[in-house]
Amino acid sequence: MAGSNQTRVVISGIGVVSPIGIGIDAFWGSMRSGDSGIDRLKAVPTENLPSKLAAEVKDFQPEAHLYNKKFLKFMSRDIQLGVSAASDAVHDAGISSGVVDPERFGVSFGAGHIPTSPDELVEAVKRCGEDNSFELTRWGEDTMGQITPLWMLRQLPNMPACHISIEHNAQGPNNTITSQDSSALLALSEAMRWIKRGAVDCMVVGACTSNINPIDLSRKNLMDLLSRDEDPRRACRPFDRDRNGTILGEGAAAFVVENYDHAVRRGAEIYAEVIGLGAGCDGHSVSNSNQQNDTGLVRAIESAMRQADLKPSELGHINAHGKSTKIDDQVEARAYHRLFGDDAAKIPITALKSYFGHFDAGSGAVELAASILSIRHNATPATLNYETPDPLCNLDVVHGEIRPLTIPTAMTVSRTSFGQSAAAILRAI
Repeated sequence: MAGSNQTRVVISGIGVVSPIGIGIDAFWGSMRSGDSGIDRLKAVPTENLPSKLAAEVKDFQPEAHLYNKKFLKFMSRDIQLGVSAASDAVHDAGISSGVVDPERFGVSFGAGHIPTSPDELVEAVKRCGEDNSFELTRWGEDTMGQITPLWMLRQLPNMPACHISIEHNAQGPNNTITSQDSSALLALSEAMRWIKRGAVDCMVVGACTSNINPIDLSRKNLMDLLSRDEDPRRACRPFDRDRNGTILGEGAAAFVVENYDHAVRRGAEIYAEVIGLGAGCDGHSVSNSNQQNDTGLVRAIESAMRQADLKPSELGHINAHGKSTKIDDQVEARAYHRLFGDDAAKIPITALKSYFGHFDAGSGAVELAASILSIRHNATPATLNYETPDPLCNLDVVHGEIRPLTIPTAMTVSRTSFGQSAAAILRAI
């Protein structure tokens, strides 16, 4: 058995805040029934946006999840999503005060770009205006006082990890990963290293992002390949021949990652064992162009497969990055064929951005949660909107209905536009 002669690392708690459900039961229920969270964007006006669809988290009440509710006023929506998911994961793992030594309890969390809300700076900017011009010198003279001194705490990417450690008295190692989509898997990799060398017993791992704000929506519409479809039911269709872009979303997922022996001693319920993790980089920073290559993803998967000591035929499914753009999906498919040869067309593939869109660090975490729950329920969710296979991908994309998971292992992968890739392999225990 892979890892039997060394420290084993397991998942003992999961928390999810997503466009298709808050909490693991609602989240998994939506995937079982094929319910998408993509709809017409409601949070901001869309008249001037080319892409008018998004995947928003609905009916989210952060105070229902957080213990320290007084900190909410210092949290942007991204942070609220992440800290809420972490609180649910810790509760799900059965960890309360005294269960884990605080000095052996850490946090490794991913975050994306957290923009400010324009209204937070309006008054300060107004005071710098004169005769339709902007007087920069006034900024330091008399306008800084119009901005709350704690304003920056809402934008710093390390704040989710900080709030999580305060919330749960996790006094061990604490770090933030800001590597876009790969952040959650890289955070998991870091947690595994801490656990395997005996420095901690347990870590809170995950990632959060919200692209549902005026700044990110405007920026992404200019920079990213977003779907212009009007019909939310088929707008995001990974690996489909007729796909025309991704959909923006928001969400977070968090996990309690634990030393197997420690989890057994405290009687924890174990979801899965992490048996392989790999990372790789393409060595370039070209976004959304035909110059993207698959080197980073190939290296990441090779490393994960080597650690797990698995053959391609021993993978129950691959939870693909599946961004739903022409170039990203083709590069990803090419990596699988380069790695697995003819077996690439035999491994079940699912692409879950078809349910909840793309939201950088957070989407990688939510996809990881889906693979863990897939192992728990012995089922692979179907990819939505997959109607016409892309001959340049040639993959066994699970679609139509949920498919039984006959082999109790799953691999989830993430790529970024900067060439960073990560892959994790999990197994039932």
